[in-house]
Amino acid sequence: MLHINIVCVGKIKESYLKDALNEYSKRLSKYCKLNIIELNDEPIPNNLNEKIAANIKINEGIKILSQIKNSYVITLDLKGKQYTSEEFSNKLEKIYLNNSSITFIIGGSLGISTDVLEKSNELISFSKMTFPHQLIRVFLLEQIFRAFKIQNNETYHK
Repeated sequence: MLHINIVCVGKIKESYLKDALNEYSKRLSKYCKLNIIELNDEPIPNNLNEKIAANIKINEGIKILSQIKNSYVITLDLKGKQYTSEEFSNKLEKIYLNNSSITFIIGGSLGISTDVLEKSNELISFSKMTFPHQLIRVFLLEQIFRAFKIQNNETYHK
């Protein structure tokens, strides 16, 4: 069975987002072994400047990289490629023909370190718009679930 890891910076505090994540995790259990790894985000000081922001991204990047183990790595990034749901489904299917594990990375509120971007096999973006990283986690689980439904020719609302 395919292993899907989601490495994300920051905790989910809102109960409505937790409920959505739990629902999609339950639905995905039919198709894959899902592992969500929540990493603590670095505190962001009030006197944030470029140097401090860069150090925060580096520190969060070190934590992210420590979680990547022999896996195809897809990082969510605004500069990444955008897919339709069908294209994303096909992409995932091709990836797991040669890989037993896919790791998705969702960075913190300041973005992703260069080290993580360089370690990634691919960068994807859900939109040119910026969304809270907690909400993107729900989007990602929904799209992974939709991808499995498409691959299995199962009905799912559009």
